[in-house]
Amino acid sequence: MNKKVAFIYDDIFLKHETPYGHPESKERLVAIVNHLKNAGLWDKLIHIKPRRATEKEIALVHEPGYIEKIKNSPAGYLDPDTYLSKDSYEVACYAVGAVLNAVDGVINKDFDRAFCAVRPPGHHAEADYAMGFCIFNNVAVGAAYARSKGLKKIFIVDFDVHHGNGTQHIFEDNCSIFYFSSHQFPFYPGTGREIETGRGEGQGCTYNVTLRAGSGNRDYLIVFQDILPQKIRSVNPDLILVSAGYDIHKNDPLSYINVSTDGVRSIVKSILESTDAPKIFVLEGGYNLQALSESVKVTLEEMLD
Repeated sequence: MNKKVAFIYDDIFLKHETPYGHPESKERLVAIVNHLKNAGLWDKLIHIKPRRATEKEIALVHEPGYIEKIKNSPAGYLDPDTYLSKDSYEVACYAVGAVLNAVDGVINKDFDRAFCAVRPPGHHAEADYAMGFCIFNNVAVGAAYARSKGLKKIFIVDFDVHHGNGTQHIFEDNCSIFYFSSHQFPFYPGTGREIETGRGEGQGCTYNVTLRAGSGNRDYLIVFQDILPQKIRSVNPDLILVSAGYDIHKNDPLSYINVSTDGVRSIVKSILESTDAPKIFVLEGGYNLQALSESVKVTLEEMLD
């Protein structure tokens, strides 16, 4: 039976400007949208415009002082990688809002699954600072929001090539939100060793799989067909949030991982088949426009199936 899949996107995401040559450019979303239209997938999706997240909602995981800082900072670099343009604060609020729309939609059974085609990405953003192209942690706010709406257990899967340091740190002492990451290691940002398994009351609710440069489809399938389903079954979550980083693709300029487009399809399929809980995919990395567009296309094909 075909699933009802929401595609949450708005042209406002193109207003987050980055300097010429910066890998995290608006062309990423332009390429995705064009590719989905050309592939005949566009009309099969339920199109939803994101709402703007409130400061109170963003403060579910971010320090109020940090939100204020982003709101009032002049255009320029927040860290060596992360650029703030005049509209970036506004755009980042909508990126969070897209995930909140998705959470509400699956809770209300308006659709079965959702893909949030957003930028700026989020998983490197810490509670009180920006890094790695990320301003607010879209997935983390979404998980905290889902909890506030009464969902008991949330499972976050992060397959971006870079470890989601922000997401891990925000939830590492909280067992109601399980964080599972596969990532190249050692690599940026240097976190996500396998011995990092949570702390305090969250001990055992963080699970990191480190992969060496050069890892490919076979290595990823061991992770996603063998390890991940067991973890998901043991948690039995009410919702799965996916930090979908397509920089694992072999043609991506920012990584040394050799996953093919078919490999991406297999990863997505394994996540979708792991449990009946609703799934929300949120765009993170992916910087080769062709590879990114193809990867999102195969993700949506699997989500619709």
